Amino acid sequence: MMATNRYTFRKAAAADLGLLRKWQSRPHVREWWDSDEPGNEEELADPRIVRWIVSTVGRPFAYMQDYTVHGWEDHHFFGLPEGSRGIDQFIGDPDMIGKGHGSAFITERLTTLYEESAPVVAVDPHPDNARATAAYRRAGFAEFGPPRETRWGPILPMKVGR
Repeated sequence: MMATNRYTFRKAAAADLGLLRKWQSRPHVREWWDSDEPGNEEELADPRIVRWIVSTVGRPFAYMQDYTVHGWEDHHFFGLPEGSRGIDQFIGDPDMIGKGHGSAFITERLTTLYEESAPVVAVDPHPDNARATAAYRRAGFAEFGPPRETRWGPILPMKVGR
């Protein structure tokens, strides 16, 4: 478990799969997060991806994952420097949206990824997801290419580095 200033990042476990399914079933998550992954213990154990339950004041409210961008040869971030990480996340509880939590917990996680030697962190929101794009910009991300189609769907490539 890793404690930070405002947020706690706890590695997701099999016991969290029900909570993740609940969050993933909500309309505000389904609109942009079209995957049910991780849906089982095998997916949860994928060594390329580290999955987190994010809490504030002891309340779990979000999911975050960071992954090696070099774990898939056809990944759209494969050309980034060795050690680069990709991130994805969503806020599961709708009453926690619009309060600055997204950019704040992303910023806290970035600090840890840099401490773990990630030279670049990238994210790939849907080009129409203005709320996510704004949160990433507040966390320091900038676009590094035009929107494009990938096997995971349409993306707007964004990155930040030390």
